Amino acid sequence: MNDGLKRLLNPKTIALVGGAWTDAVANASRQIGYQGTVWRIHPTRVSDATTHYYRSVDELPCAPDATFLAAPCADVPAIAASLATRGAGGFVCFAAGFDETGTEAGHALTAALVESAGDLPFTGPNCYGLVNFFDRVALWPDQVVGGPVKRGVVLITQSGTIGLSLMYNHRSLPIGYVLTVGNQTRLAMEDLIDVLSEDPRVSAFGLYVEGIKDAQRFAAATAKARRLGKPIALVKSGRTETAARTAATHTGALAGADSVFDAFCRDAGIARCDTLPTLIETLKVLHAGGPLAGRKLLVMGASGGDMAMTADVSRELSIDFPSMTQTTVSALTEVLGPRVTIANPFDFHTYIWFDQERLRRLFAEVFQAGYDAVAFMLDCPPPDQTDTAAYDMPIREFVAAATRSQTRGAMLASLPETLYTEIRAHCLEHGVVPLQGQREGLEALALAAGIGAAWHQSPPPELLKPTHTPTDVRSLDEHAGKAALAAFGVPVPQSCRVTAIDAASAANRLGFPVVLKAVSATLAHKSEVGGVILNIHSEAEAAAAAKKLAALSSEILVEQMIVDGVAEILVGITVDPQFGQVLVLGSGGVMTEYFKDTTSLLPPFTAQSIERALGRLRVARLLAGFRGKGAGDVPALVQAILAVTRYAQANLQRLAELDVNPMIVRPLGQGVVAVDALIRI
Repeated sequence: MNDGLKRLLNPKTIALVGGAWTDAVANASRQIGYQGTVWRIHPTRVSDATTHYYRSVDELPCAPDATFLAAPCADVPAIAASLATRGAGGFVCFAAGFDETGTEAGHALTAALVESAGDLPFTGPNCYGLVNFFDRVALWPDQVVGGPVKRGVVLITQSGTIGLSLMYNHRSLPIGYVLTVGNQTRLAMEDLIDVLSEDPRVSAFGLYVEGIKDAQRFAAATAKARRLGKPIALVKSGRTETAARTAATHTGALAGADSVFDAFCRDAGIARCDTLPTLIETLKVLHAGGPLAGRKLLVMGASGGDMAMTADVSRELSIDFPSMTQTTVSALTEVLGPRVTIANPFDFHTYIWFDQERLRRLFAEVFQAGYDAVAFMLDCPPPDQTDTAAYDMPIREFVAAATRSQTRGAMLASLPETLYTEIRAHCLEHGVVPLQGQREGLEALALAAGIGAAWHQSPPPELLKPTHTPTDVRSLDEHAGKAALAAFGVPVPQSCRVTAIDAASAANRLGFPVVLKAVSATLAHKSEVGGVILNIHSEAEAAAAAKKLAALSSEILVEQMIVDGVAEILVGITVDPQFGQVLVLGSGGVMTEYFKDTTSLLPPFTAQSIERALGRLRVARLLAGFRGKGAGDVPALVQAILAVTRYAQANLQRLAELDVNPMIVRPLGQGVVAVDALIRI
């Protein structure tokens, strides 16, 4: 299919099938400067001196490389069959009325299209088309904004309107392709990423995602792009989507589909943006030099207000503003004088604004101060209404300093419209990113740093997905579940399973204090129904507790009670329908859902990735030792979590959900203990 896809994306011949919509496509082809041959197909239109109309694909002089289908949906399968018979390259199915309708007729029409098209690559149905600015190709039924570029980003979107919006941006984003995929019936985002990541002209990918067609292929394609140095930023709708199923475990309730996609993006090194402006600014950072090597940022400007707002706006972003070294402070004081306080964010005032030589020295010093990026914050007046010379000189000196340094440089305007076109072009030409909008610009730098961290720290996700969806799911009782986990190295308490009448003597043999629990595969959350009794210190107390629990279960689990816990951790595995097994870690015990202090991660599960995940939790402060208390045994916790993942992987085809809650973390050197477990297989 790749050969056909390449013909579709860069055709020498184009066939336009349909009426008014294809008139717009023909106009877009002229507008972009397409140099190939365009054939028009319509069953009834009359040819004239400027346009010849063929009646069908069969009448064309030869097979077209690319076809735009804007015919009635009922006619599309037959036209696709004709294209396949003639050996066409591929087509854009603009026509709607297929799977997106959710009707039996729509599904039947989709099936007919797939069968008729054979192996032909096609986008859609229900998609707007594509624009290739590199090679001046437009299969696009609307205005085309933008000119040819030698190097640029690929925009792939499931929404035609969002494709238009991104194309219409006034932010100097160099765009190589705009591709819409509609229903993704044949060509999905992952297919386009896979092929276009090999194009040396492509600097980065920007996606608007509503749904992933094939998570395994998407993971493979994004990993290939990463391997080839083509970073990805995206916007995905559906952050507030409610899980479609009722989960039996804490893990299932907390690991919704959107949190799993978040985890995939983080582990894969993909920037997930909330808005289109942030997407564009992030793509500019990635285009201008790829991901950032780290999070150490210096923001400078000649305004105390700008610097104060920078600190405020960045307070929830993953950006560090380290102080400058004493060496740098001394050098800058020599340049600026004693009245300027050297800090980060850095208000350098306007004392030397018109002194070109001292500005040059200032910028040279900050670019060798050890930061991952230096941003110069400045809002410029409109060039058509003012004299911008007083702004142009400092900007050009900053850009010149950036080009002499290995440190990344950025111009940052607080308002999108106050960094004018000529300056943006000058910045991009010299590898400096022009960021428009303070919030989205700082978000873009943080997201680019996140990609850099992921690329450096961890391999791309390798999905563990069962080959079928389990049916006839049943729960193991707690004793059986713990035994299954213990076989893979998960530490569990000493225990015995007895009848109620034998519980007191069993407790005495184990040694007090103990815990008594009702044993039943149908009691998922025993504490909610009084199925757990803690702090039992004598045989009499054990006998009384067993009598209460006998109303819930004929069997009692008597367990050693752990009394020296530093923290309680949730360790869970859920099976996402798209991404497969997901490890969920969080604050454990009875407050799990209340605090919602959780993080998810995808395989491969390693000691390093688990340790980083634990560090993202609020409970990490307890694990590290809080207010004079000793630290928890994090190394033992990491090994226990790895043991849980080994059990999950060994039972990939059977496991529906797994919940160890809590895993009690004891003081450093004393280990951890899984004191409750629920497994559904």
